[in-house]
Amino acid sequence: QVPPSCLFFLKQLDRIIIHQQVELLEAILGTETSSKYEIKNHLGQRVYFAIEENDCFDRNLCSPIRSFTIRIADNMGREVIRVIRPLRCNSCWFPCFLQKLEVQSPPGTTAGYVVQNWDPFLPKFTIQNESKEDVLKIIGPYATCGCFEDVDFEVKALSEMTTIGKISKYWSGFVNNVFTNTANFGIQVPVDLDVRMKAVMIGACFLIDLMFFENSLDGL
Repeated sequence: QVPPSCLFFLKQLDRIIIHQQVELLEAILGTETSSKYEIKNHLGQRVYFAIEENDCFDRNLCSPIRSFTIRIADNMGREVIRVIRPLRCNSCWFPCFLQKLEVQSPPGTTAGYVVQNWDPFLPKFTIQNESKEDVLKIIGPYATCGCFEDVDFEVKALSEMTTIGKISKYWSGFVNNVFTNTANFGIQVPVDLDVRMKAVMIGACFLIDLMFFENSLDGL
């Protein structure tokens, strides 16, 4: 299957940076507003920008398990990736209703899925292709608080024996986190990974952020 041309910029990347843009009203009053992000290459150049769509009820009452649609556009304003997350449970005690989201690219065409796996101790996810076939695993640490350090979720082969990359929550400083509540994530994957799977990794990054860092001191 020919990869979507709209993901051309991802083809040459092995590192992707995701940076949240903080609204002034949210920073001052703590009011939840729609999240906006810049997606950059390792040189800090913006490749895409993204905005989360949901309603005020979802953001203020259902966060961090809220449903959302994140629309990701290129620098010309053309939507290239769509991340769709339904409202689901966020507890390991309900293994039949764990987290799942769909990544589309181009919008309307499934690129793959991120599926949470049940585990009593570790955060675990499976990356699936458009046919819901398992491709990769993501395994996080026992503790995700970070304690003022970066937090790494390892990207592994299906055997879980080989690490091929990681999704990292970067510690950006106590004052920055407390008063601007900003988020910085990095994705490292092989440069020759299918661009559709790179797009799904971006979706996985958004899911990890909301599940583990939305309401924490070191969170988004």
